[in-house]
Amino acid sequence: MGLRSFLYLLPEAWRTWLKRPSTVRYPFGPLELPPGFRGRVVIEPDNCRGCSLCVRDCPADALELQRVSRDEFRLIFHPERCAYCGQCELSCNFGAITLSNDFVRATTDRDTLTEILVDRKPEPESEA
Repeated sequence: MGLRSFLYLLPEAWRTWLKRPSTVRYPFGPLELPPGFRGRVVIEPDNCRGCSLCVRDCPADALELQRVSRDEFRLIFHPERCAYCGQCELSCNFGAITLSNDFVRATTDRDTLTEILVDRKPEPESEA
C-alpha cells in the first residue's frame, strides 16, 4: 500500500517541483496590489469640518475627535484598530478622507502608530 501511494505521488511531486511558484514573488520582487486594495488613511485637512460623521460611522472605533470648541478640534487616527473598510471615506460629505494604497509601517511600539490627522485651531484675528 505504501509503495503504491509513493508511486502515485512521485510524478505529482516532480511536476510541482518544476512549476513556477503560484504565490506572489514578494520579497524577491515588487508586490502588486489589487486595484481595490485599501491601505493608509489620508486626509485633506483643509476640507475637514470636524462634523464627526467619520468618527460616528467607523465600526472599528479607529477615529477619535477631540473637540475644544466649534472651530478648535483634533482628529486622531488609530491604525492598529482600523479594519480598512472604507466607511470613513464614504461617510465624509466634504471629501476630506481617502484611503491610499500605501502600507502602514510595521513597528513594535503601538504608541507610534497613533496619528493626528487634523489639528485645527482658530485663526488669530488680525488687528486692523
